[in-house]
Amino acid sequence: MKSYRQELTFEIPARRGYVNITPRVETCVHDSGIREGLVLVSR
Repeated sequence: MKSYRQELTFEIPARRGYVNITPRVETCVHDSGIREGLVLVSR
């Protein structure tokens, strides 16, 4: 089984906010070379 780990950091101007992370997660999945599976995103 293959695995890939990437840490992403986001700067948000306020204490709370919404950030669309989909493009960055898609880039990580593409860079991993893994073609099937699940993506776990946690804070």
